[in-house]
Amino acid sequence: MLKILGKASSINVRKVLWTCAELNLPFDREDWGIGFQPTSEPAFLALNPNAMVPVLQDGDFVLWESNSIIRYLAAQYGGQQLYPAEPKHRARVDQWMDWQATDLNRSWSYAFMALARKSPEHQDPASIEASCQAWTQFMRILEQRLAATASYVADKTFTLADIPIGLSVNRWFGTPFDKPALPAVAAYYDRLAGREGYRQYGRNGTA
Repeated sequence: MLKILGKASSINVRKVLWTCAELNLPFDREDWGIGFQPTSEPAFLALNPNAMVPVLQDGDFVLWESNSIIRYLAAQYGGQQLYPAEPKHRARVDQWMDWQATDLNRSWSYAFMALARKSPEHQDPASIEASCQAWTQFMRILEQRLAATASYVADKTFTLADIPIGLSVNRWFGTPFDKPALPAVAAYYDRLAGREGYRQYGRNGTA
């Protein structure tokens, strides 16, 4: 059985849990991370020298980096509907996953820490404003894409890309600041709520 190391509230762990739900994969999960077993322990570092969750153990195969993990799970366990084999379709999925992990992720990092987590180290007003503006800019890009597809981000059907993007949209709506109306994003958020995996793992944490 698959083993997932990481606390269930972590956004990156939730990517993996949601993917397992979409693929109907059973798993065991162990709590690691802030508030639980520390990832600085030698046993954890032997699996991931970056001391970060999640870590996947599939028999004697060990993998870290959440997007790599969910790509592996889809490829290994019959998830072609989530991660197409056809190169152009797969590239579109990868494009949006990589965009979330780089551009979108970086934009909301400071604002989320300041406004949602109330981190004392993230309370510079100018930095908060800059982060909110950058975040809004990238969400407008997502709005344009979803308005064009009228469904999901990479294609007309749900794909692996919607898992990290969907979790980021959850953070957008859960972080308190003045936001523009993004009707296509709001409709997408409601669309995701119809999926059992999202109901289980999409809105259950802010870490």
